[in-house]
Amino acid sequence: MTRAPARQLVRLGPDDLADRLTEALHVYVSAMGYPPSTARHRRTLWLEHVRRPGWRAVGWLDTAGSLLGIGYGYAGGPGQWWYEEVRRGLATAGPEAQRWLEDYFELTELHVRPDAQGHGLGESLLRALLADVPNARVLLSTPEYGTDAPGRAWRLYRRAGFEDVLRRHRFTGDARPFAVLGRTLPFPR
Repeated sequence: MTRAPARQLVRLGPDDLADRLTEALHVYVSAMGYPPSTARHRRTLWLEHVRRPGWRAVGWLDTAGSLLGIGYGYAGGPGQWWYEEVRRGLATAGPEAQRWLEDYFELTELHVRPDAQGHGLGESLLRALLADVPNARVLLSTPEYGTDAPGRAWRLYRRAGFEDVLRRHRFTGDARPFAVLGRTLPFPR
């Protein structure tokens, strides 16, 4: 009798993500609590992201080969929507804050299916994704938690040494407040 293989952390290439896109977007909408229709709007964007400089992705697979978690990002820079939005938010913060936008890796997505959360998968995705990233910094945005206690994502980012770069920022097209968090690289293994 053969044993089922254990969960496995894998690197994903652009073709791998394209092949698993429906599944990856399901992880995303489930983890974020978004309506399923959100996946349709994100599909084209995720496929466009794989062509950006420095793009990389990692995923967790369960014993049946289904995706439990996904993380990806790329080198951020001028002309990209997220860069321009954060630059706008930092416009009055002074030159020190503006330095965050120099030579950074944008941690674009990091999600674990709700039924798989709480077992260290998010942290291992984060570590694997950031291993050997050549940029000086990593930046991400995450919804503010308001009056609620910080959720798992916030606790993970704080444990991982992320600090506030910009708080209560409103991205164009989204009424919710977001925090932009960052840390220097390399990321400890």
